[in-house]
Amino acid sequence: MTDRDRLLEDTSKDVHRLEKHEQAPATWVGIAFYGGTVGLLFVVPIVGGAYLGRWLDSLAAGYSVRWTVSLIVLGIALGAYNAYHFMKGRQ
Repeated sequence: MTDRDRLLEDTSKDVHRLEKHEQAPATWVGIAFYGGTVGLLFVVPIVGGAYLGRWLDSLAAGYSVRWTVSLIVLGIALGAYNAYHFMKGRQ
């Protein structure tokens, strides 16, 4: 058997294995990891915006939550964008 024949045989085995894997149903562990990843992609920008906004508000005199609210809303938008593109890429 030549190197070319061995390469073609190995490649066809890998393609068959991948096609079989794509047809297999998702496991509970896989679903949990996928859901956890989407959750983190959504929540981390929100929490980061809240902490950054709180810190910026503490620098100003008096009580203000302008930065906190603004950056939480920005975090929601960024988190939704991250989660959407992650789920779109997994199709």
